[in-house]
Amino acid sequence: MAETQPSTAGSPNDPTKTPASPFPGPGLLARAGLGGALMGMANLVPGISGGTMLLAAGVFPQFVQAVADLSRLRFSRHAVILLGTIVVAAVAVIGPFAGLISRLVIDHTWAMYSLFIGLTLGGVPLIWRMAAGKPASFWLGSAVGILFMIAMAVLQIRGAGAGGANEGFLLLFLAGVAAASAMVLPGISGGYLLLLLGVYVTILEGIEQLVTAARTLDFALGFPPAWQIALPVGLGVVAGIAGVSNLVKYVLNRFPSPTLGLLLGLLLGAVAGLWPFQHGVEPEVGALLKGQTIIEAEGILVYDQTGAPLEPKDYPREFFPPTPAQAGGAVGLLAAGFLITAAIAHLGREKTERP
Repeated sequence: MAETQPSTAGSPNDPTKTPASPFPGPGLLARAGLGGALMGMANLVPGISGGTMLLAAGVFPQFVQAVADLSRLRFSRHAVILLGTIVVAAVAVIGPFAGLISRLVIDHTWAMYSLFIGLTLGGVPLIWRMAAGKPASFWLGSAVGILFMIAMAVLQIRGAGAGGANEGFLLLFLAGVAAASAMVLPGISGGYLLLLLGVYVTILEGIEQLVTAARTLDFALGFPPAWQIALPVGLGVVAGIAGVSNLVKYVLNRFPSPTLGLLLGLLLGAVAGLWPFQHGVEPEVGALLKGQTIIEAEGILVYDQTGAPLEPKDYPREFFPPTPAQAGGAVGLLAAGFLITAAIAHLGREKTERP
């Protein structure tokens, strides 16, 4: 049964408020370009929500409305131009930075994860402010979100989502849906969900391969393996945006408190899977990883069934005690990440609350 409390629709914090302008003016287009660029960067970094970045640019309500309209085949000049601007700006940022971010995550895990924790927690004030009241359903939703993310973290630690050589079409499609959810749900990080699914580095490397192939015109070598990643992920993103945009409009209007509570719980629980002091450890020959046995061939470790080489991103993770310098650096990076996301979210709050 739907809650009887007043809906947030039409309030300053309503994320589904329909834009009044029939055509995007220069100011809105400029904010759309900025929001798209920020969203593109957010989708590369676990902990930052693309939806939060669109809120920061002051175009989140228009984005949700435009996607919902187009998914229902309600084409308009406003929706097409607005979404086109956001998508072009996002793609322009994702291509050049995908490879760099993936290498930093592999080579400097503790530092990057510390930053990711801060970026993740920085979205908590945003969700807290969006919740007009805190009834029991809000706290129940929060508990469900926290438990769900803890369960995901446990699966990650046990290797259920560790990147390997056998990412299938369905898993990559679901990864695309997960990434798309971050574009519509403020405070939810698509990059973090990809990290838990174990395909974060795989997707970033696929993007880098596509960019390299396009830049060097080496289509024969670059495109086939990359498109095996890009196609299912792209289809998942399209399906996810269309589905989630309509879903978020419905649940936020009908069930605002438990929905916002769930979002808050997902944010808080996300920290469980981002413990920074962990690193990959090269497995021994004969170890079982992702359902395959690790063997040695021509001096390198490979999967016995596929013959694919074992890369550092595939190594099982183990925790280690930090040095005082690492502990202090982690605290500093966490604080910096929190301030960055909180500041951007506060900027977005001011813009969306203007008359």
